[in-house]
Amino acid sequence: MELVEIFETLVKTPSPSLEEEKAADKIIEILTSKGIDVKKDNYGNVIGRVEATDKNKKPLMFSAHMDVVGDDTIPCIVYKDGFIETDKKRTLGADDKAGVSIIMKLAMSLKDKLFIPHGGMEFVFTKDEEFSMTGIENLEFEQLEAEDILVLDSDKLGNFEISGAGYTKMTLSVYAPKGGHSGLDIGDKTRLNAAKLTAELVDKIPQGVYRENELGVITSINLGSIVAGGVDNSIFMAAEKKIPRPDAAEFVCHKSMSNIINTKGYAHYSIRSSDKEFENELIGEISNIIKEFNKKYEGLAKAEIKVEEHLPIFNKSDDNKTIETAKEAAKKANIEVKISSFHAGAETHIYANKKNKNNVTFRPVLVGIADIYGMHSSDEKMNIESFKKGYNFIEEFFIEYNK
Repeated sequence: MELVEIFETLVKTPSPSLEEEKAADKIIEILTSKGIDVKKDNYGNVIGRVEATDKNKKPLMFSAHMDVVGDDTIPCIVYKDGFIETDKKRTLGADDKAGVSIIMKLAMSLKDKLFIPHGGMEFVFTKDEEFSMTGIENLEFEQLEAEDILVLDSDKLGNFEISGAGYTKMTLSVYAPKGGHSGLDIGDKTRLNAAKLTAELVDKIPQGVYRENELGVITSINLGSIVAGGVDNSIFMAAEKKIPRPDAAEFVCHKSMSNIINTKGYAHYSIRSSDKEFENELIGEISNIIKEFNKKYEGLAKAEIKVEEHLPIFNKSDDNKTIETAKEAAKKANIEVKISSFHAGAETHIYANKKNKNNVTFRPVLVGIADIYGMHSSDEKMNIESFKKGYNFIEEFFIEYNK
């Protein structure tokens, strides 16, 4: 199968997060027909390998995720001006079916022809990367022999990202226990409104870039949501009425109860940092804001934060083999490679903190194998020529790695 044909087949096989079974079955069907050893693990991830032809060389591993942002409808594929896109009614799913397709094509090419003696190829296609990363968290790492991993999941051809910021979730909770009726009790100054108090705290907590240097952002914080007030009933109403997702927030707000003095409020944040010291400094600053708040409203209201690491920091490996290999492969594939760090989360972070069957810590990098625009939106499109160049780069990388 040609590369674009593989991609279109996968795109037309719906796989929203946690509903990847059809895509996994299609991948296994295609690869098995080519004699490639591939199967599902106990969680539903797909694991495969092409056996080594030189046992003195080490295997190289590739990884991508099967799930996409979108629903279970089948998109209409459109080819226009050198791009592949949809009819704008849903996402394309190039994130990350472009990565899956290139890995499948390389595996099939290795079975069809011998490039050079090699140490074998391992590959993993994970579930649920977009939603909560349960796929890679449940991956059976002890089945894997490779040490170096190329995670094909970046939006620009030539990106070669060797480290990344960790991702911490923080939830702010505010309680004002007395509550009351917004008409009858509004004059009672001991009945504080938790929604208003939540807004007061959100205003004091930093937002945006917290620390940066000449290389870019080191530590940042972003407010993801504020949920406060009498929304309990309206949330259930939205579900019962099956309000479309784009309209749900407005519906919940409009139908919320405004005749109560609110007793609970919440705000949810993401903290990203490639320096744990700066992250702890930021959290300490927020903790002091909470202490001052609790002192101010002692006996009337109380606030607290809950901090939970979602992804550990992805530190650069001391082994530079993949970097040097990428530079040589880029020359052969006639593309530019950009060695960098990134301020976002990816499955690289999990791999970098796990060990293979030989108790060796994995050395992952995040690789861009196509120019993808409008990712996660109905305007998503992928440049076809860049996609083909991405495959050439990965093939050349495999050859160079095995020299």
